[in-house]
Amino acid sequence: MKSGFKIIFMGTPDFAVPALRALHKNNNDVALVITRPDRPKGRGRKITPPPVKTAASQLGYDVVQPVSIKTGEFENLLKRQKPDMIIVVAFGHILSKNILKVPKLAPINVHASLLPKYRGSAPIQWAVINGEKETGVTTMLMDEGMDTGDILLSAKTDIAPDDTAGSLHDRLAGLGADLLIQTLETIEAKGLNPIPQDHARATYAPLLKKQDGHLNWQRPAESLDAFIRGMTPWPGAFTFHMDKRLKIFKASPIPMEVDELPGTVIKSFPDELRVSTGRGALSVLEIQGASGQRLLTKDFLRGYNIAPGDVLT
Repeated sequence: MKSGFKIIFMGTPDFAVPALRALHKNNNDVALVITRPDRPKGRGRKITPPPVKTAASQLGYDVVQPVSIKTGEFENLLKRQKPDMIIVVAFGHILSKNILKVPKLAPINVHASLLPKYRGSAPIQWAVINGEKETGVTTMLMDEGMDTGDILLSAKTDIAPDDTAGSLHDRLAGLGADLLIQTLETIEAKGLNPIPQDHARATYAPLLKKQDGHLNWQRPAESLDAFIRGMTPWPGAFTFHMDKRLKIFKASPIPMEVDELPGTVIKSFPDELRVSTGRGALSVLEIQGASGQRLLTKDFLRGYNIAPGDVLT
């Protein structure tokens, strides 16, 4: 269903692409797409466009990639479009008061959590890491704060026991796209009906860095399983064995009594890697060593020796 709104879309990563495609599919008037500049990526450091630029170009939209959004030139560019809405999905910048005042009707954000929980840059990863049973997406009116604006609509999804941040990301991206279209239809039919957030219930999901993936074997096995899933695919959970870095992609908690210190490899089946934790044990199922190849643990152990009694740090 086409809305009568003129839209400027701001987004950068894969998460934002389904929302942009949903606007196009529903024949919405997307006057301009704003995204981050192309950046070096991968081992070869090849200059690569952000996913939103690639999608927008395929859909025939004009794309602008400002080096800075804190310039009068950028503000004037937006004002010349005279948009009814600015729609922001994982853009990667906090918008200034001047930019928030540009649209005639509203600046709207699609955020990957059930606000006010998990405000911030990494809501998907932290929901999995913290063992949440459900999460969702929220559309909100933007203000100058970090995800503090009034709520328009929200949609929930369960977090499955085997969900990773990657699988949940893909599901929430689709859910967010659907919720955005529903939000536009609701605004067109009934106008804006925002609900203030309960700031006392707010929690935060800070940006993750590579070093944040370091496993702490003092934690219970169930917590470590959630941590590994929340860190997959990025930044990745890892540990060290004799100064060699091992990346762990998949594991399973084992409720059992353990006498060994946390991080100690426990005697088990020859093709299993079972590690003592702060409570119970963790069976490592998929792992990657220095070779850079992700393997089932039984295949990895054919070429790499980890003996019972060894300590992972």
